[in-house]
Amino acid sequence: MEIKIGVRSVHRELVVETDLTAEQVEEEVRKALSVDRGIFAITDTKGRRVVVPVAALGFIEIGEDESRPVGFGGTL
Repeated sequence: MEIKIGVRSVHRELVVETDLTAEQVEEEVRKALSVDRGIFAITDTKGRRVVVPVAALGFIEIGEDESRPVGFGGTL
């Protein structure tokens, strides 16, 4: 699952690949937003942790799992 995190006053977004489902990510966002001075924290597929203060969040885009075709062949 790919997640894009926009941080206020930063021109580039953070892109994180995680093993969580879209529902799990959304639940983590809800928990972070419900706490005064909370933080949004998520672990990527390599075990690295990304932590962003909720006050600095601009947006969070939760991608859908999609299967990508392998090879050069395709159907038209």
